[in-house]
Amino acid sequence: MAIGKILKVSGPLVIAEGMRDANMFDVVRVSEKRLIGEIIEMHGDKASVQVYEETSGLGTGEPVESTGEPMSVELGPGLIGSIFDGIQRPLDDIMKVSGNNLARGVEVASLKRELTWKFTPVVKEKDKVVAGDIIGTVQETDVVLHKIMVPYGVEGTVEKVYEGEYHVTDTVCVIKTEKGEYNMSLMQKWPVRRGRPYAKKLSPDKPLITGQRVVDTMFPIAKGGVAAIPGPFGSGKTVTQHQLAKWAEADIVVYIGCGERGNEMTDVLNEFPELIDPHTGKSLMERTVLIANTSDMPVAAREASIYTGITIAEYFRDMGYSVALMADSTSRWAEALREMSGRLEEMPGEEGYPAYLGSRLAQFYERAGRVISLGSEGREGALSAIGAVSPPGGDISEPVSQATLRIVKVFWGLDAKLAYKRHFPAINWLTSYSLYLDLLTDWFKANVSEDWMILRGRMMGLLQEEAELDEIVKLVGMDALSASDRLKMETARSIREDFLHQLAFHEVDTYTSLEKQLLMMRLILSFHDAADKALPMGGNIEKIASLAVREQIGRFKYVEEKDINTEFAKISEEIAKQMQTTIEKEEF
Repeated sequence: MAIGKILKVSGPLVIAEGMRDANMFDVVRVSEKRLIGEIIEMHGDKASVQVYEETSGLGTGEPVESTGEPMSVELGPGLIGSIFDGIQRPLDDIMKVSGNNLARGVEVASLKRELTWKFTPVVKEKDKVVAGDIIGTVQETDVVLHKIMVPYGVEGTVEKVYEGEYHVTDTVCVIKTEKGEYNMSLMQKWPVRRGRPYAKKLSPDKPLITGQRVVDTMFPIAKGGVAAIPGPFGSGKTVTQHQLAKWAEADIVVYIGCGERGNEMTDVLNEFPELIDPHTGKSLMERTVLIANTSDMPVAAREASIYTGITIAEYFRDMGYSVALMADSTSRWAEALREMSGRLEEMPGEEGYPAYLGSRLAQFYERAGRVISLGSEGREGALSAIGAVSPPGGDISEPVSQATLRIVKVFWGLDAKLAYKRHFPAINWLTSYSLYLDLLTDWFKANVSEDWMILRGRMMGLLQEEAELDEIVKLVGMDALSASDRLKMETARSIREDFLHQLAFHEVDTYTSLEKQLLMMRLILSFHDAADKALPMGGNIEKIASLAVREQIGRFKYVEEKDINTEFAKISEEIAKQMQTTIEKEEF
């Protein structure tokens, strides 16, 4: 164990000497206050320490003690429903120790030591086990069955296994390995900067269903996929992430508030316990882990919060669960990297960000994926990562947005103009994209409908044509357009207002099943096709545009799931009937 002393303090960076025996990324305790830090650079016996707590008042000569271990998280029962800070200290336990104000140097266990959990073994004595095998389960919440797995690097024969109520540190299984006996508890540790190993990575060819129409239909994300939501202030990044956290088809949600405003994390803390999970009927917090690292907390801890979150997510992925990770926002983490890089006097890259910004972001996003986890049963798990990016002034040409775009496969570009028009989600359909579309085509054809991609393609085509026609309308007015072009404009408006616009706070419209999304597309396009046939037969575009059935199509999104087929049949009939009347009137 290396013990050195402070040589210099520069904001969250402390230079310590006498640290020759320490290693890179070791966790250290700084000064008598025992502030938590991590070694991020070594030169001879001098170590640069990134301190995850406020460093004001520290002076030269104070002790710096290395723990000899890398920054690690505790993984075991008690994670679900907890609210941690960036370095996995539970905020409720910190409050018991230091009151409402976060004190420095508080040492609390990540997983509560006083709680007991009912452990039910699934292995017997003399069974052979390898890393990743499940030895037993703990019913952590009503909806999450926590699987206790053999830690990485352990292989052998079960000598003893116990059943009953245990603390996370108690031995529940003794495994005889080549090196001797290994006492296994409910908890294991894992270094946060190292991705958890798996047996095999799978192709991302299944969609992560979210119930958000612009996402599922236009720009889908695969299970185990990576997506970015860049957008200016007020464009709805946080609400979009909340919607995805609530409704995405994921067993576990890990939500990281990285450098965001305190009131946004408060919204999450107030909302999530009250929200009823549509999949289970229980509180959403019963399958959620929250990591709160707000903008007034120490800057350096933002990096730790990102790694802590993804390590916890990987742990649940290894159990065979589908995990959705929300990082809000990676820009704040990049700002912390920029500050630390400046204090280390490294050569700056573009706009002062470190030259290694892109590789750090890539290391984070690459830990997502759909995998076969370690163990003899070959469980399939998925970790989907969705990162919000907050470019200054909404300018996505800045380095963090550009570095993120080179890595992620889905880009949901939020648009301030759409947000000001109160069009939410404000995802711009002309700038957004999904590179998973080709991989997901077969799944949509097999599981939803053969014509799903054809309908989606037609709708995207109409939206793009509308953008081109809109330029002409601005120059010469709507009257200069032909009847068929005006029809395209009307249909595109219906796609925008009736399909892409979705109310997050409406009890029915907040979530749309794939079946309902398909029927909505069919209604809008069947109206367009019927009108297209009526025009050459004497149909008047003015009358077609003002047909009463258009309002029924618009209100279809508020129809409850159980009534959609009846309502669809009724509206389809009305389209044919009302279109016929316009033609007959024109003939007279």
